[in-house]
Amino acid sequence: MNHELTLTTPSDREIRIVRVFDAPRRRVFDCYFKPELLRRWMMGPEGWTFTVCEIDLKVGGTYRNVLTGPDGMELAWSGVYLEVVVPERVVTREKYDQDWTGGETTGTLEFTEHGGTTVTTTLLYSSREARDGALQTRMAEGMAAGFDRLEEMLNEGKE
Repeated sequence: MNHELTLTTPSDREIRIVRVFDAPRRRVFDCYFKPELLRRWMMGPEGWTFTVCEIDLKVGGTYRNVLTGPDGMELAWSGVYLEVVVPERVVTREKYDQDWTGGETTGTLEFTEHGGTTVTTTLLYSSREARDGALQTRMAEGMAAGFDRLEEMLNEGKE
């Protein structure tokens, strides 16, 4: 089973990230949407902390996340849930406080189970420039580090 993050650009405004986890779909889904679990793995590169994690998982519900780096820099974003199908699919619209993406981003998370769980994240940016700007950040490195922590978390207690 491939546990490496794969990143592609299916269109001039999209980034798609895929990662497989050796765990049941519902367990992986919960790790994304229960604040006490999400805070344990989604911290980006080493030294960052998840300082704010607010989730109201329902259509029309909102969320707010703030990550704080070792130098005190904050990465903060918030959004609204557009579609929620537990434990299969969640669609959001979000915006970063610093608005470095040039507008709102639509994110689609899909959880597919087949001997493990494949998580497919598709991000649709407001423009090609916004997508390219996201690609120039440490996004992939931060996501890979977080996914590695999630994998460790999912494996806790396994023999």
